[in-house]
Amino acid sequence: MAIWSQVAGNELSIKIQGRFDFSSHQQFRESYENLPQPPSKVIIDMEQTTYLDSSALGMLLLLRDFSGGDQANISIINSNEEVKKILSISNFEQLFDIQ
Repeated sequence: MAIWSQVAGNELSIKIQGRFDFSSHQQFRESYENLPQPPSKVIIDMEQTTYLDSSALGMLLLLRDFSGGDQANISIINSNEEVKKILSISNFEQLFDIQ
């Protein structure tokens, strides 16, 4: 598991490689919590994410709360079919822009 983040202007991109589970918690939080100013847009790239569990779903919800809750602008992109299925079963398409 590895997580990379990059800020460009007021947009934060987070890439998750491998399993996205509880072992990712600290690294995922650090990717967005210590920025000088909150980003107006967050992109979560899951192209290389092979698995996610309920703790990963919780981490995504914490990011959403941190980013403004209902006003948060967060996109989840490049998910494989298994990850998309988990997000869909959890009704995350109502909370995030899933592409």
